Amino acid sequence: MPGRGKHRRPRTNPLIRSAVAVGTGGAALTLPLLGATHASAAAEAVPQANPPAKSVTYTVAKGDTLYGIAEKYDVSGGWKQLYKDNRAAVGDDPKLIHPGLKLKVKTTEAATAQKKATKSSAPAKPAAKPAGVTQATQASAKTYANNLDGWIREALDIMAQKGIPGSYDGIYRNIMRESSGNPQAINNWDSNAAKGTPSKGLLQVIDPTFAAYHVPGTPYDPFDPVANITAACNYAADRYGSIDNVNGPY
Repeated sequence: MPGRGKHRRPRTNPLIRSAVAVGTGGAALTLPLLGATHASAAAEAVPQANPPAKSVTYTVAKGDTLYGIAEKYDVSGGWKQLYKDNRAAVGDDPKLIHPGLKLKVKTTEAATAQKKATKSSAPAKPAAKPAGVTQATQASAKTYANNLDGWIREALDIMAQKGIPGSYDGIYRNIMRESSGNPQAINNWDSNAAKGTPSKGLLQVIDPTFAAYHVPGTPYDPFDPVANITAACNYAADRYGSIDNVNGPY
C-alpha cells in the first residue's frame, strides 16, 4: 500500500471468521535442515571441501525481482547480498531493476546442480488407498512452494475458507505494483513512515491495518507473505469489495 494514508485508519473487521487455525506461510518459510540419517553414517563420512563458488551473469527479465533471482540461484545471504554485490548497477532502490540489466550472481556448482536435479525429477505417484479408507482433507494434505506462486495459492485457499474474495491475478497484479514480489519490502520514506507506521511486506500493509484485518490462523507478522496477503485482501474486501477491484494506490 503506497503512501497515500487514506486507508490507514483501521476499521472494525465486519467479516466473521472461524477460530480454527489453518496451516500458513510460516511453515513454508522454514528451510529443511540437512543431516546424516544415522550417527554411524556421519562418523564414517569423509569430510569434503566446500564446492567452489562461481559468478554467473544474469540478464533481468520482465517481472524479475532480486528476491526471486537470489532464490533461484541459492545466493548465500539472499537478495540483500545480491543487491550489495550489484548496487552500482541497480542504484539506490533495490525494487527498481529493469529488463536487460546485467547482474553478477554468486552461486555454487553444487547449488546449480541441485536446482537442475530438483526440476528434472518427477514426483512419485501416491499409492492407491483401499476402499473405505477416509482420505485426508485437501487443506491438510496440500503443500505449497516457498515462492510467490506458492504464497498466493496458500493465501487463496485460506481466503476461501474465511469467505474473503479475491483472485490470483488480482493479488499478483497488486503485489508486483506494491513490492515487486519482495516479502521484506518496507517503505521508509512516505507519510506513513514519517508517522512511525511504514508500509511493509508484499502488499505494503501498515501495522494498524494489519492488526485490524489480520486473518486468524496466519502468523501475526506483517512480513510473513501469507499473513500479509490475507490481511491486505481482507482490508480490500472491506473497503473495495475485493482486491480484484484495486488497480492503484489503496
